Amino acid sequence: MFLRLLLFSALTFYNLFACSGGYSSCVQKVHDAHALQNNTLYIPVNSKYRLVQSTSKPDANIVKYDPFLGLYLVKDSHPFAYPFSLDSKIKSPLAMVTDKKSCRASIVQRQLGLNSFAKLRQPLIVPSLLTTACCSLSGVVSSRGVIEKEYLAHFMASKEQRVVYGDIGIRLQQHKKSAVVSAKDPFFEKNPLQKGDRIVAFDGKKVYSAAALMRSILFSKIGSKHTLLYEREGKKKKTTIIVQKRYGGGYVSDTFLEKKGLYFDAKLHLTKISGAFSNYGLKVGDRLIQVNKKAVKSQKELRNYIEKHHNIASLLFERNGFEFFVNIK
Repeated sequence: MFLRLLLFSALTFYNLFACSGGYSSCVQKVHDAHALQNNTLYIPVNSKYRLVQSTSKPDANIVKYDPFLGLYLVKDSHPFAYPFSLDSKIKSPLAMVTDKKSCRASIVQRQLGLNSFAKLRQPLIVPSLLTTACCSLSGVVSSRGVIEKEYLAHFMASKEQRVVYGDIGIRLQQHKKSAVVSAKDPFFEKNPLQKGDRIVAFDGKKVYSAAALMRSILFSKIGSKHTLLYEREGKKKKTTIIVQKRYGGGYVSDTFLEKKGLYFDAKLHLTKISGAFSNYGLKVGDRLIQVNKKAVKSQKELRNYIEKHHNIASLLFERNGFEFFVNIK
């Protein structure tokens, strides 16, 4: 009991000192914690584990991971006595912090799901921790932007070895004070929503923020039922939708073909093949050139085409200068 009280007192003193000392104390904490290793974030989040943000698999004992956001929870061989907390209720300005410097930062656009990380007003310091003056973690700064603490908390709370996200077959964008459907997954069954629909309410609660709504969808349990009130051409309609598993987004391609088993890089080379497509003779590295004789050069072009023409009859691939068709059954 005495040791617990002593530890609690030490932690309280450390946090109070951090709040009063400004971001210089956070810089020192990042340095002391070795939270930056080989230009990669290794953030101590408790006495046993560290949170890693990386686009490649870390050389560590991995407990769980999130391929969409490049997050890993790894065992800590050298525990740090004062881990970074995610649950601070103290509101204070934010700063990007490394083991050498800090820079004040302000969020100008919230993270909108897996595909659009939060944006800062200031130039990004990559990688860095986004912290309060009390050194509480508000996000991690990557080359794509900021992964906000809500997503970090969801990752930490997940009991899955490979983190799972929910999906209702739509992507969203913010339009003034409304959440508007920006894309629809044509392979999502019994989805009445269309591109351009405005989401009015989710489970009876009014919707104003696309970012908040997308978090509610992504963090929903697979198989759970939810009610949506949406507006189309001035008329409001209500529907019930069942959450399914999300297959693409973030650092994973999001062309809607992921649900069918095809994953791509930025130039449409195959990075992973699964499901029914495992029997089509395709190989990792094959590059997609055409869909139904329509040329595609990017994930965006591919998704736009699939969204409008979900009946895919043929795919043209290129492998080492040789082009070949794959006819879809």
